[in-house]
Amino acid sequence: MTQSIEAFILGVVQGVSEFLPISSSAHLIVIPWLMKWKDAFINSLTFDVALHFGSLIALLAYFWREWIKLAREFFKGIYEKSTYSTSGRRLVWYIIIATIPGGLFGYLFEKKVETVLRNPFHIAIALIALGIVLYFADKQSEKNNRPFGKLTMKDSIIIGISQAFALIPGVSRSGITMTTALFLGLDREASARFSFLMATPIIMGAAFLKLHGLLHYFPGNEVRPFIWGVIGSAIVSYLVIDGLLKYLRRHSFDIFVWYRIIFGVLLIWIYFAR
Repeated sequence: MTQSIEAFILGVVQGVSEFLPISSSAHLIVIPWLMKWKDAFINSLTFDVALHFGSLIALLAYFWREWIKLAREFFKGIYEKSTYSTSGRRLVWYIIIATIPGGLFGYLFEKKVETVLRNPFHIAIALIALGIVLYFADKQSEKNNRPFGKLTMKDSIIIGISQAFALIPGVSRSGITMTTALFLGLDREASARFSFLMATPIIMGAAFLKLHGLLHYFPGNEVRPFIWGVIGSAIVSYLVIDGLLKYLRRHSFDIFVWYRIIFGVLLIWIYFAR
């Protein structure tokens, strides 16, 4: 299988799993392992940047109106020396505050944690464990009636801190932040929306931080798979963001809970069978 095809397939995998609460890192580690793909490009910095850029493009494309509105509110608040007086201005601060713990822990510990916990067995345990936690959070959320507009600073701090657990492959950034938001009393759609908005600066920071390493040397033979990885990730990410927000208006997280548990159990069976 050519690099471009593998890159596009894994770009699609990134698009599906980055924003659904099923862990993109788990799938991007496990699928090449299951398929026995040995191409070095899959584990390269170039490919990592491609996947992040695809997800970032999708987030900015989907929420661009919201981000423009928030930016206007934020700078207007600075000009008026009233940075906390409207819901829009407060939301910007909530996103900033929530982003700090995830960004800090990611910068300090991402490589160490992923090196230690990349084993498929460990990933399977994380998939199952958070699936069980998500189940209880979702059942509690049936009584939740706090919409997105009722988000508080306390919520943003706790959700932001919870992102530290997303460094563990199999946990899922969207999964842990949505689960935490549900436990805090936010409704399902509000939990997902804040998770997506909070992911934008995190993914942007990760993409540009890693892009720095490619500025001095971009392998010529990786240009085409880089493009296909970005395309697959961007298109599918956009569709998943839109689909999940609509889905959660009428449905629970049950399908993702059972997916995580079944996939985790299957992964353990394959791991020991091999």
